[in-house]
Amino acid sequence: MDMNQYLEVFIEESKEHLQTCSEQLLVLEKNPEDLSIVNEIFRSAHTLKGMSATMGYEDLANLTHKMENVLDEIRNSQIALSPELFDVIFLAVDDLEAMVMSIAEGGDGKRNVKGVVHQLEMIEKGESPISSTIAEIAAASAVLEKEEMTAGEYDEFEWTVLQQSKDQGFNSYEISIGLREDCLLKAARVFMVFEVLEKSGEVIKSHPPVELLEEEQFDQQFTVTMVTTESVEEITKKIMKVSEVDQVVVNALDLEGLRHAPNSKEDKVAEIPEQETNNALIPTDNDDRKKQAPVKTPSSKTIRVNIERLDILMNLFEELVIDRGRLDQISSDLDNQELHETVERMSRITSDLQTIVLNMRMVPVETVFNRFPKMVRQLARDLNKKVNLEINGAETELDRTVIDEIGDPLVHLLRNAMDHGIETPEERLEKGKNEEGKILLKAYHSGNHVFIEIEDDGAGINKDRVLNKALSNGILTKETAATLTDKQIYELIFASGFSTAETISDVSGRGVGLDVVKNTIESLGGSVTIDSKENEGSIFLIQLPLTLSIISVMLVAIQNEKYAIPLSSIIETAIIKKADIMNAHNQQVIDFRGRVLPLLFLKDIFEVPISQEEEESLSVVIVRKGDKLAGLVVDSFIGQLEIVLKSLGNYLTSAFAISGATILGDGQVALIIDCNTLIH
Repeated sequence: MDMNQYLEVFIEESKEHLQTCSEQLLVLEKNPEDLSIVNEIFRSAHTLKGMSATMGYEDLANLTHKMENVLDEIRNSQIALSPELFDVIFLAVDDLEAMVMSIAEGGDGKRNVKGVVHQLEMIEKGESPISSTIAEIAAASAVLEKEEMTAGEYDEFEWTVLQQSKDQGFNSYEISIGLREDCLLKAARVFMVFEVLEKSGEVIKSHPPVELLEEEQFDQQFTVTMVTTESVEEITKKIMKVSEVDQVVVNALDLEGLRHAPNSKEDKVAEIPEQETNNALIPTDNDDRKKQAPVKTPSSKTIRVNIERLDILMNLFEELVIDRGRLDQISSDLDNQELHETVERMSRITSDLQTIVLNMRMVPVETVFNRFPKMVRQLARDLNKKVNLEINGAETELDRTVIDEIGDPLVHLLRNAMDHGIETPEERLEKGKNEEGKILLKAYHSGNHVFIEIEDDGAGINKDRVLNKALSNGILTKETAATLTDKQIYELIFASGFSTAETISDVSGRGVGLDVVKNTIESLGGSVTIDSKENEGSIFLIQLPLTLSIISVMLVAIQNEKYAIPLSSIIETAIIKKADIMNAHNQQVIDFRGRVLPLLFLKDIFEVPISQEEEESLSVVIVRKGDKLAGLVVDSFIGQLEIVLKSLGNYLTSAFAISGATILGDGQVALIIDCNTLIH
């Protein structure tokens, strides 16, 4: 029987069952006497085991079986719950998630789980698990895995991809990257390296695997295999630009010499006594379920659609938007009433279609938020702190392209709140606070944006310490420091490498990694701001666009060229006289409602050829980046319209202050201005 047709269903349902396990384990930890919660976890584990065995993923089925045995003894009151036991079960769930992700990415789902299997077997025998943290167990497993698998091993799928890439003229490289010994937040630097590599080609594999890199379960070195058209020198130069990268060694791959047959590694997990291969992909009845009252479930009115089909649909619709603009232009030129009416009707229909297509791509932020409760729980254990994470607005939806990018910045901010925001229980009691700290993660819509707040009731930010550090690092002068508002002082912690920590921490650092957060969010067309009160807590507010593919812009003319400025960045437009322009610190400025506003002449920035004389008055677009404002000087305003954002590709990635391009109704290409780059 060919199981490939069920693969997508298996992957999605496996993720759902593992999410249920994670959520219910967190609930059980707070309510250990409620054994009905254990039944819920057991059912999900039992179903996952049956599905895995049916699909032929033996390692996945075997580990789930080990976890199921422990859960069965817990619900039968044969094993007492303890923090150490929860640590082990959470680690098992982490490994299961990594195995499912491996399958989803085309792998075989194999993973070295000797450490957690040994712990589960000890618990099953009634022995206490080894007193060690999840990080230590994972690190031990990583060492075992490193000993048993070298970075040069590739399965059949990976080898085929490399071979096909070679046939199409791509180079295949194995890149060894070394980080500095004093690198404080290794995961942040790994993220930046991957970002560089993915712009240059396609990453095929990493060693250690991505999930271990994200958890910083590696020494200072890691290896990445990629295919690209670029040379060894170009790749080396780009990676070395990432801060705290100490060494880069790029080797071309000999594909024939590296080819390994799939399934060549021995099974690393002990076989289970019996294999339940009669479990289908839908849950089967068992004794536990028969004891419960039957529950009538409503028929599903949803279907699963491959994301590639949605991407194709989006691309086709983007072409339709371009043609709609072209028809508008033709209609205006011909001035035909019937054509006007037809185009208006078509515009209304395509607007409705646009809403539907965009809504189809919208994904609840809970897909990102779901992993945070488990992460916060483990960090609290590692830091000896008590923290309650509250999540609001998880149903808020964002475009999939934004969802894919926002996870890592949120991880950094939550780690930052845990490590430097929330105090230890002893410190909180001394301050008259509840010994359990609180972190609120909230998402909500407002206009065409989504806002995400991370609020903690911890120590807040010490303004004096931030200022003193900025002065000692030469970031500020005393004169400039005296003019800064509180929010401007707080924003200094986003400077690259800036940190006020008195002791080095491997969890986070205010400044170490926060520069990555700011850059990532701004690359998505968003912004991040901070508000804080010392000894009361901090709030990080992230503003993001709903979608990145179709945006509203103000079209402007600069001499004979047309440019688009995103409406999300625009405050208003204005006409000013040349006589109103003043000079301050070698910068042309104007008085904008009592505020000094710098002027940026786009014709000079983009070196536009001059074809006509300037007039006595100037057209200015007032734009914003956080609390900072600037005036962009253009020649004229053309009007507002919706455009399709197109990437400039790999050849024009270095174009200054340009985020993309669009095709207008008359066939011209207009460049889209990145206001965040222009405002400092």
